[in-house]
Amino acid sequence: MISSFFHLARGARVGFVLAREGALALVDPSVLPPLARGLIRVGRLIERRGAGSSATRLAAAMTRLGPSYVKFGQFLATRPDVVGMKIAEDLSALQDRMPAFPMAEARAIVEAAHGVKLETLFPEFSEPVAAASIAQVHRARLKDGREVAVKILRPGIRDRFNRDLAAMRFGAEMAEQRSAEAQRLRFTGVVETLARSVAMEMDLRLEAAALSEFAENTKDDTDFRVPEPDWQLTAREMLVDEWIDGVRLSDVEGLRAAGHDLPELARNIIQSFLKHAIRDGFFHADMHPGNLFVDAEGRLVAVDGGIMGRLGLKERRFLAEILLGFITRDYTRVAQVHFEAGYVPAHHDVADFAQAIRAVGEPIHDKRADQISMAKVLTLLFEITGMFDMATRTELVMLQKTMVVVEGVARTLDPHLDMWGTADPVVRSWITHNLGPIGRLEEAGRGARSLLGSLAALPETVVRAERVLGQLEDASRHGFSLDERSVEAIGRAEARRNRWGNIALWVIAGLLAYGVFG
Repeated sequence: MISSFFHLARGARVGFVLAREGALALVDPSVLPPLARGLIRVGRLIERRGAGSSATRLAAAMTRLGPSYVKFGQFLATRPDVVGMKIAEDLSALQDRMPAFPMAEARAIVEAAHGVKLETLFPEFSEPVAAASIAQVHRARLKDGREVAVKILRPGIRDRFNRDLAAMRFGAEMAEQRSAEAQRLRFTGVVETLARSVAMEMDLRLEAAALSEFAENTKDDTDFRVPEPDWQLTAREMLVDEWIDGVRLSDVEGLRAAGHDLPELARNIIQSFLKHAIRDGFFHADMHPGNLFVDAEGRLVAVDGGIMGRLGLKERRFLAEILLGFITRDYTRVAQVHFEAGYVPAHHDVADFAQAIRAVGEPIHDKRADQISMAKVLTLLFEITGMFDMATRTELVMLQKTMVVVEGVARTLDPHLDMWGTADPVVRSWITHNLGPIGRLEEAGRGARSLLGSLAALPETVVRAERVLGQLEDASRHGFSLDERSVEAIGRAEARRNRWGNIALWVIAGLLAYGVFG
């Protein structure tokens, strides 16, 4: 009861700040129930005059509410299905810039993590060069002369986020209890996804692990790399990795002055992102220009692994097939992929869904390549899926929103970029390898390995079963009786054990036959 009161009090403060900064003007009252419409009207009475553009209003409100809400705003920018495209676009402009915390506190965190003086680790250690809601970054030099970036967690940030997330959970649960649309959009799932993301961001060892995995996935890519972490110096509260000397992608004139091929860089951005998403199933989900550099060798370098996206094999196949379907105008196949993935309930008709998808795809085919937005097509597609009861897939929405950002960055370098032509070779290559004969053989092999693993454990299972049978026989000799049901169960276990070998052989043969001839 007491916790509910505090959550309501925090919610009231959030509402007051949003109203005061003019952010309630962005809400469409017509979609709200009567009580909510009345609250919006009352809230707008205290709106500050001259609140500015919608993006400015949201930025001012989120910044005033503090680090948790800045992060929440950035996260909601990846969820246009929840807040709508207009608000998502405004939130995309929200800069995660906060005042730096004092050097004395940064020093204390470094020394507590390693138990030595800061100068012992870093002969040179700069003032903060960037400060965000969760951490700030310093430039430093190691004893061996290497320059590194040192990311340090804000003091007390975990407690603050935990309090604010508890209030967000409370609000999401109340919304779902009163709104079917909130249930479909999974408001509580939105908050839980944010909570998991923030929990990982606040343990900088996990960010180091993400960078390490990302570097391993891309080690053979000649036009892309990420800085690898220094595991000896990284701790829960601090991350140390290579300092990147390069030109930020936001500095277009600097890129041009350095002699970089801007159209080629634009193609590299799109193709690298699609390779990471479709080929690896692990992609950078915060690819704004501030996190992207071009090094002296012309390679794209992505920094800050705090927000990463992950796709399973099913989601990667789904993405590749729908992109290829739009490229080839095969709308029936795009519809079938949704049904095969289980994203659209089976009671809907594939032909009806294909017709709806055609309404998304056809308008793009009478335009020039540089006028077609791949991100916009996916956005419209997700809007259509809502009409057919497709539940929100957080990982796909995050992917779509990241694609919006990546496409925007690429078009600043080459306004005439052919998005679909650039994506085509990456998508076709993955589909050819994974859905052709080679892919089927590999899939069959994975199934066979899984089954063989189970078979390898069979002797141990048999030994355990024999031990149990022996114990039961001993119990019987000592006068304990077995009821009829127990005897039948033992008999069934014996029969299953004897059938295992034959069933396994048939299943393996079937998997191999399907992989080769299916």
